[in-house]
Amino acid sequence: MARNHHLYLIRHLPTIGNREQKYIGWTDEPIEKASVVSWNLSMPEIVHGSDLLRAQETATLLFPNAIYHSDARFRECNFGDFEGKTYADLEMDKDYRNWLDDMETCAPRGGESMSAVERRVLEALAEMPNGAVILTHGGPIRIAMTKFSPDSRDFWSWDIPHGSAWKFEWETYDDLKEGGRCESLSEVPITAKRHL
Repeated sequence: MARNHHLYLIRHLPTIGNREQKYIGWTDEPIEKASVVSWNLSMPEIVHGSDLLRAQETATLLFPNAIYHSDARFRECNFGDFEGKTYADLEMDKDYRNWLDDMETCAPRGGESMSAVERRVLEALAEMPNGAVILTHGGPIRIAMTKFSPDSRDFWSWDIPHGSAWKFEWETYDDLKEGGRCESLSEVPITAKRHL
């Protein structure tokens, strides 16, 4: 069957906060300058993505000649008071425990619930042109996978390494717009060329 609408979602390269297993949502950290990566498919003229620095820097490494269209709707979850903290920092916090028990409707203090993140991410994805390349974060990609994957799985079951790229394919654009599951979901190889 012909594939008529597809999108590529790429997770940004890691930051120091990511390596330290901190909640880095709207915190605007740069990526670690650990490696230069290459994109194995045709180079896009335009790349869409999060307005946060780590997504923009990853796009510059992968697509140095592309125009970057930033969109705050592709940001990670706003973790509010939990930003910059680890599980160990927060495990005794009652609000944190409540959030872990119900991330869908419960928001971190000063942050946003996963249902709020889902609304903005799905709205942005529905506006993307066929073949769009989108630089974003682990949360938005897990939301897309949970919503659209041919295999029904929960949010935390997806392994989305930093720097990984995923191709979502629907039979038609209407299937995406109406929230239908995609026909195919596959990881696209991105290779590290050399260390800096």
